[in-house]
Amino acid sequence: MHRTTTNPDTVLHGDCVEIMRRMKSRSVDFILTDPPYLCRYRSRDGHRIAGDDNDTWLRPAFAQMYRLLRYGSFCVSFYGWQKADLFLSAWRAAGFRVVGHIVFHKRYASRVSFLRYQHEQAYLLAKGYPSRPVSPLPDVLDWSYTGNRLHPTQKPVEILRPMIESFARPGGLVLDPFCGSGSTLVAARDLGRQFIGIELDPVHFRTATTRLARRQPAA
Repeated sequence: MHRTTTNPDTVLHGDCVEIMRRMKSRSVDFILTDPPYLCRYRSRDGHRIAGDDNDTWLRPAFAQMYRLLRYGSFCVSFYGWQKADLFLSAWRAAGFRVVGHIVFHKRYASRVSFLRYQHEQAYLLAKGYPSRPVSPLPDVLDWSYTGNRLHPTQKPVEILRPMIESFARPGGLVLDPFCGSGSTLVAARDLGRQFIGIELDPVHFRTATTRLARRQPAA
């Protein structure tokens, strides 16, 4: 298959597996992504997440992410704890090494069942053997409240910046194949990194595109 070079600072609309298959191998410096959690999520106002009702995309997507990532680089992926076994299996099948786990503490409960759900979580994955950061992040970080105004599971820009700063070199290319409303892309641009985002849902794609257009970097 002929590989293409995708221009940086771009949001692409479509199936991330198909789009990544056309991208050049080892062209990405860091991946930070928030894929569907496979929990059949439905927000209070009835919104659902594309791809959240099946795992057919899971292994193909992370296989492509691994191919695109440069050797000696990191991927941070949020995940749904209910399906942790499926995510861990997909990451390891792709070739990733699990090298860390990050918990984001919320001051509020996003749901109450047998427990009060007051955290989000992500795994730190490595391709090869990256160098350790000069100042490693703590593995428990505070969460900021977004109100999910732009996306049903919107991630705060504030909690993404430290990971990009720690794991993506200045000027490097950050990829988010499930970019939603574009929070990862905004954080990458704020820190002087290049970015590529991919989003399947046309509404969220337009949100991310509009959001980035309105937040031009300072002169």
